[in-house]
Amino acid sequence: MNTDPTSPAQPFEIFLVAAPGLEPVLCAEASDRGFTNPTMVKGGVTVTGGWPEVWRANLELRGATRVLARIASFRALHLAQLDKRARRVPWAEILRADVPVRVEASCKASRIYHAGAAAQRIERAIAEELGAPIVKAAPKKTGKPADKDAPEEDTRAVQIKARIDDDLCTISVDSSGESLHKRGHKEAVNKAPMRETLAALFLRQCGYDGREPVPVVDPMCGSGTFVIEAAEIAAGLKPGRSRSFAFEQLANFDPARWQSLRGSTGTVTPPPVRFYGSDRDAGAITMSRANAERAGVGAWTDFAHHAISDLTPPEGPPGLVIVNPPYGARIGEGKSLIPLYHAMGQTLKTRFAGWRVGIITNEAALAKATELPFQEGGVSVSNGGIRVTLYQTGVLG
Repeated sequence: MNTDPTSPAQPFEIFLVAAPGLEPVLCAEASDRGFTNPTMVKGGVTVTGGWPEVWRANLELRGATRVLARIASFRALHLAQLDKRARRVPWAEILRADVPVRVEASCKASRIYHAGAAAQRIERAIAEELGAPIVKAAPKKTGKPADKDAPEEDTRAVQIKARIDDDLCTISVDSSGESLHKRGHKEAVNKAPMRETLAALFLRQCGYDGREPVPVVDPMCGSGTFVIEAAEIAAGLKPGRSRSFAFEQLANFDPARWQSLRGSTGTVTPPPVRFYGSDRDAGAITMSRANAERAGVGAWTDFAHHAISDLTPPEGPPGLVIVNPPYGARIGEGKSLIPLYHAMGQTLKTRFAGWRVGIITNEAALAKATELPFQEGGVSVSNGGIRVTLYQTGVLG
């Protein structure tokens, strides 16, 4: 690991967080985007680079949930040693004294086993060496009503993450802030929205990268996520173009260099094909159209209000049908959805010859109800706390 990650250009390790199960897909994206030495690890992908690569990863990568800059790594066998070594981190070259800092720690298979005590030592090192205000990490969600008298979370705070694994302490800066699925141009969402980061990785897993002029159809589009992501990819739009990031609050942030990077995002190329969404919920169609306009892809997307049984392929070449249909919250609750899945499968089999299909669902029985010729080995991932699988077909006959 680099000995001086404070320098804007000096390379160090950058961790790209991915939804577990989709690490290979994010690794392929990072490779395609030209990041150095992309390597799959549990929960994400590591690359090497300087701070400009951290900025670029936030701006350009569609599948990463967040980007962590690993600024220090050292052995710590007890809390006093952790305190001493945490003070050697050049905090003033990374953090600003006027920006609040929040520290989270985790411990695994280490002699330091109390995460709260570890976080306190690092907080104290930052406060005493730098003078930055410390804010406490927000309590984890428990499903209980929130305490109305609890202080609101400071959204300006920079997050420091310390992981102590087998006595090795790795300290990272969360350079993203809000999760990267929040693109900054989607205000309206459906009841069970597909996160943009997941949608992008599922599209890539289905072979869609925007390079070939093929249309994408989502017949249960909800708030339009798949359709909008596909159109953005085809047009060459960067996913982080409409939002701010935590790294803009760091001491080593270079606004001029960032604006240059942000401004050199390439020419927007109108796609040669269109992207289509439909839904039986009229409100979803209104929502999708508004989201597409805010994202700047309204000119290349079409949204229609109709049932799955009324779906017909658009004119032009065959492409990809990708859909995240409703599914039961628990295994076995999806039985009432079998007729819907069967109708969807019949529509696709009889009308979409030459197309490929990707369906995300949580029960094999629902996928089977479509009677579509799914390939083996669908990728599985957690979506909103529910384990779902992407079922894919080859080209339909």
